[in-house]
Amino acid sequence: MKAPHSLAILLPFVIAACSAETFTTREEAGPDYAVQGEYSGETSAAQVIAQGGGKFRIVGWMPGLPGTAEKVERKIEIGAQTVDGKVVFDSDGWTGGISNNTLTGSHEEGGEWTLKRVERESPTLAAKPPEDAVVLFDGSGTDAWDGGEVDAEGNLRAGTKSKQSFGDMTLHIEFRLPFMPDARGQARGNSGVYLQDLYEVQVLDSFGLSGESNECGGIYEMSKPLVNMCYPPLTWQTYDIDFRAAQFEGDNKVSSAVVTVRHNGVVVQEEVKVPEPTGAAGGKASSGSGPIHLQDHGNPVVYRNIWVVEK
Repeated sequence: MKAPHSLAILLPFVIAACSAETFTTREEAGPDYAVQGEYSGETSAAQVIAQGGGKFRIVGWMPGLPGTAEKVERKIEIGAQTVDGKVVFDSDGWTGGISNNTLTGSHEEGGEWTLKRVERESPTLAAKPPEDAVVLFDGSGTDAWDGGEVDAEGNLRAGTKSKQSFGDMTLHIEFRLPFMPDARGQARGNSGVYLQDLYEVQVLDSFGLSGESNECGGIYEMSKPLVNMCYPPLTWQTYDIDFRAAQFEGDNKVSSAVVTVRHNGVVVQEEVKVPEPTGAAGGKASSGSGPIHLQDHGNPVVYRNIWVVEK
């Protein structure tokens, strides 16, 4: 997210982040986390997003979850809540509930659905670096990072820059978002991966959202993802990014930076030209090189398995 320029702008985000209950492990996340997630059937699917206090938002998809078919449509969005220990919904003609990892529902105009809870895994999760890769973080230490710190599990915390600079490259990086059911928008699991310390690929808990340029997979405030591939929080996710730096002849820029992003194995940004640095960029566009910046925005986002192949 773009760095605020005054305390007045920053304060609402700080208050929201500090007041929101935050979980960094599944064991401590509570009963709402066990309900939140993705549910799939033969011809339809749903994403169930925890909203805090036993309340949920259900987004229905056909014919399956985002990224599972060439064309997936967002069909419905309804609320659900916990009543007497059971998660139920009754809205816009839809009735049903969620229990034992199963979502069942029916519509007043006919039709019944049974969806089972699924946990998807990125096809590039734990991808091994090629022989010519520069390994920036494999859990063995933070020597490649300026001020890098690890959490109790040995994951790299957000809020650091690589000591080495890169220009044209392929970057593999894995990230995990905290579970913050009471938070909303930019206050919910916010970070960012900056290429050349100039161009931000947003990192945010955007599970079940519409997929905007300031959400996960977006090139911040410039290009929204082709599909919202954000998994539920506390799930390891991947970015595989191809980057070409801007090109200059003297002081004249002759071509913009170009970014392709695969989020959890699915192309969400394809050969996108980025005409200028984004958000809280660390400088001006350059045909040279710059560090990889993992932005700290006050939320416990962590990273692992980071490597670069220079071009």
